[in-house]
Amino acid sequence: MPDQTSGVRFGANLWNQYTDWPAWLEAARLVDQLGFDSLWTWDHLYPIVGSDDGPIYEAYTTLGAWAMATERVKLGLMVGANTFRNPALVAKMVTTLDHISGGRMYCGIGAAWFETEHTAFGLEFNDAPERLRKLGEALPIIRGMLDGTEPSAAGRYYQAASVRNDPLPLQAHLPILIGGGGEKVTLKLVAKYGDANNVGGDLETIKRKDAILRQHCEDVGRDESEIERTTELGVCVIRDSREEAQRVFEQIFETQGRAGYWTRQPVGTPEDIVEFIEPYLEIGYRHLMPAFPAPHDQESMTRLIQEVKPKLKG
Repeated sequence: MPDQTSGVRFGANLWNQYTDWPAWLEAARLVDQLGFDSLWTWDHLYPIVGSDDGPIYEAYTTLGAWAMATERVKLGLMVGANTFRNPALVAKMVTTLDHISGGRMYCGIGAAWFETEHTAFGLEFNDAPERLRKLGEALPIIRGMLDGTEPSAAGRYYQAASVRNDPLPLQAHLPILIGGGGEKVTLKLVAKYGDANNVGGDLETIKRKDAILRQHCEDVGRDESEIERTTELGVCVIRDSREEAQRVFEQIFETQGRAGYWTRQPVGTPEDIVEFIEPYLEIGYRHLMPAFPAPHDQESMTRLIQEVKPKLKG
């Protein structure tokens, strides 16, 4: 895993809703060319920002195309919905993608939350505790398959019988990123099975959850420094003036099912974005993931890497 004390790393979250394939693919290629460290999209079947009555692309098939269209950027889902697929199949899919990409995959996974899409697609949607129990059963199967230990399971939700994963991933240890900051269950699962964690919220919330994660690691005998900390920054728009950046930001949200504008976003001049990001670095979060919804603002992507990143203290 990347060194937690190293400089800032940027991942780009390209939303898969309210876009078209040519523009989305072009944005993914630009992310790779600019030198972003990672490239992500959501695992949803209906849009989750603005109206859910709109277009969205399926995520795992997208990763296959991105793996062929890019050369160096790491790839993953932010995050995979455990409720959508059998975990043994997920491990096989991620392994195949690792080969297609030349060893650049994360396995992003979480308990899932959006009931509307589950109902529409006929997927079982349980209450939150049960979804977390499902995730707890899925993770050891996925980890075992990625490591080649031929896991067996006879759980309430998932079963496996010495299941082989042949060939193994190209990566000696393909990282599992677990999304979510649930303090009693999710962060404990991160401590047991995660190579990376993605949490959201303000800085004080992130600091509190990080302290809880450290305690869970101590409780299970895990070195907390092995776990990469990541967080999403929100929708990033960079222009020469705050007024112009805000205008572009509002235009973007108009295209996203007329979603209400999000507050406290990294929107402004390059100097504003530096000021926005530096507190995250100070608390040890160095893999940061700004979002770029359609129309996938290429100017902001470029300026983040070429103007903002060199100014950061990471």
